[in-house]
Amino acid sequence: MIEDLDLAPVVAEQPDPLLFATVSGAHLYGFPSQDSDVDLRGVHLLPAAELLGLDEPQETRSRAWVRYGVELDLVTHDLRKFVRLMLRRNGYVLEQLLSPLVVHTGDTHRELAALAPGVLTSHHAHHYRGFAVTQWRLFEKTGELKPLLYTFRVLLTGIHLMRSGEVQAHLPTLLGQIDAPGYLPELIAAKAEREHGTAHVPHARVGDDVERLHAVLDEAQSGSALPDAPTAHDALNDFVIRVRLQG
Repeated sequence: MIEDLDLAPVVAEQPDPLLFATVSGAHLYGFPSQDSDVDLRGVHLLPAAELLGLDEPQETRSRAWVRYGVELDLVTHDLRKFVRLMLRRNGYVLEQLLSPLVVHTGDTHRELAALAPGVLTSHHAHHYRGFAVTQWRLFEKTGELKPLLYTFRVLLTGIHLMRSGEVQAHLPTLLGQIDAPGYLPELIAAKAEREHGTAHVPHARVGDDVERLHAVLDEAQSGSALPDAPTAHDALNDFVIRVRLQG
């Protein structure tokens, strides 16, 4: 259980201060396996001098290692890069920012999360549609349960976002809010037993369900009240400048 892991030393070890760190991946999505790794995601803050000098700054840091017998995968972006990703209809970084599985937080994290609604647009449907297509192709190639669950998860997240304006990445929660296939709880339970298990489901049936949810996502996007473009660009620009100057 991730609740049993002391991840504070991971935060303290980083070369630049972390503004926040959260858990993403299968734990956030609600279908971790016994042998799932822990995906840590967050934002670090580079000194202003590194952005002003001649050398390219290390805007993204990635590391994977084993601690407490668990594989940890840590990816962080510098604040400026992360905010730019937020403004590019990137649902993935918004899920990280708004994850309820918080490892490290502070006032800056909370302020950035409060600005998140201002980047949501109806075009975020493209992110989830594209992610679903990629995962479905992976499922067709491997037959594994994991990419199949990812396919359903991102489609349901996209539909819910278009309808409600809320980023919800937790698949079991989404099942209670959207007309989803009734066999998904069984697939989630099977995934808990094995990270790379085979999906024992009729291929034609799940294909029809995925196609139907794509159509539902298209319809939800067409009727969404979300704007066409972000409204928080200026506020985020001011935020990045202020946080950087404060150091």
